[in-house]
Amino acid sequence: MIEYFTQGFAMAMRLDTMAMMCVGLFSGMLVGALPGFTTLMAMAILLPVSFFLDPVVGIPFLLGIYKGGIFGGSVPAILISMPGTGASVATTTDGYKLTQQGKSRKALDMALFSSVFGDTSSDILTMMMIFPIAYMVMQFGPPELFAVLLMSLIVIAATSGANPLKSVIMMMLGLWLSFVGTDPLGGVERFTFGMFDLRSGIPLLPMLIGVFALPEVASVVMRNEQGRQLAAIMGERLRFSEFRRCFRTICRSTIIGTVIGMVPGLGQIVAAVLGYSAAKNASSHPETFGEGELEGVAAAEAANNAVNGPTMVPLLTLGIPGDNVTAILLGAFVAQGLRPGPQLFEEQGATVFAILIAMVIGNILFLGIGYLSIPFFSRLVTVKTSVLVPIVLMFSFAGTYVYRSDPVDLLFLVGFGLFGILAKAGRYDVMPMVMGFILGPSMEYAFGQTAAMSNGDPIGFFISERPGALILLLLTPVLGFIMWRRLYRKPIATT
Repeated sequence: MIEYFTQGFAMAMRLDTMAMMCVGLFSGMLVGALPGFTTLMAMAILLPVSFFLDPVVGIPFLLGIYKGGIFGGSVPAILISMPGTGASVATTTDGYKLTQQGKSRKALDMALFSSVFGDTSSDILTMMMIFPIAYMVMQFGPPELFAVLLMSLIVIAATSGANPLKSVIMMMLGLWLSFVGTDPLGGVERFTFGMFDLRSGIPLLPMLIGVFALPEVASVVMRNEQGRQLAAIMGERLRFSEFRRCFRTICRSTIIGTVIGMVPGLGQIVAAVLGYSAAKNASSHPETFGEGELEGVAAAEAANNAVNGPTMVPLLTLGIPGDNVTAILLGAFVAQGLRPGPQLFEEQGATVFAILIAMVIGNILFLGIGYLSIPFFSRLVTVKTSVLVPIVLMFSFAGTYVYRSDPVDLLFLVGFGLFGILAKAGRYDVMPMVMGFILGPSMEYAFGQTAAMSNGDPIGFFISERPGALILLLLTPVLGFIMWRRLYRKPIATT
């Protein structure tokens, strides 16, 4: 492991890695500062850029967008009470009140410093945890991997969206789409309907951009937002004594965000709300929360940024994305020939360490770029969406086409874009579908290997040789029952 760390550190310190991470950070902050344009959209649109870069350059570039976008959303949340991203919802509570009191600069500085502290601490903890967890996961065989993937899909379906039944439907649709093409075990064509372009399966990139980016663009267009009045950055900068007063709250929120980040399906919004609530409950002056309390800004921003690093734990060790953003990261890993999972640490240990170290170093760049660029990003809240939407669409179509230079991908993009718009209108969360599509091939392959290993006696095989996998499989119906209870609890209570 020491050898991997040394090699990874040298790879992470490359100038091109640092330069592209700076570009990613700036791009993420820029998009996050635009109300209505989400970090998810930025990552989906700029994903093709990473395909033409070395993995140690391309993946940190996307991670920079991820980190910068979460903080960038706090700028409009504080200045005009309009969250740039969902993760900044809790920041509006006290952030905008501070702006009304002429303390917007203090609020923005607190958001930046809390974000950097929470992100850095969770990244370091991730680096310490991920290899021991990966070593344990390396002991898994196909039966255990199949059981974990099946359970993960059930958990994702149960925690995505407000209606678990809709999530299950979307997950099953994603699994079916993953079967389109050629059977990896038998070499037989499936669900191609005689179409040559479907023999190699449905491409991942048009799906990601289509279901994530295009519905967001359509939502912005339908809101028909015009220019907004700029709230000038006022007041003095944050003093160290004020940061020190909030330090205990920042540490608490960092722990909350780190724990939530390791659980698939939760994410920044849950972390920010829980961090804010915990800070208010623990405060000796809870009545000041919601009236312009710096501690409230610190609690929300430290928590939502602390999620970033730990989401890499299930992604890298098991190949299970924790949320929509890490689903896009998984697509980037796969496109780079790096299949997340137990074997990744054996085959590409130095590369994994390089990416993790780049995450930590990126926070130093994050601090510098954010501190110098706050005045610039604050002016973006007045940019008209009529100027931005054509640019976003241009990047969406261009990025989809240049990946394989296949015009058919543009048809996939439009098709999945229309599907994403309809799903959003019907309040169907597309995340379970994307997870099912990404995890489907791995789960199918593990199932095929397990069936071959059992020699026609799966029950005896699991009982005698794979009790751990059997326990996981038995727990899966329990999670299904919990999901069923969650679905029918409200109708029963109202009768």
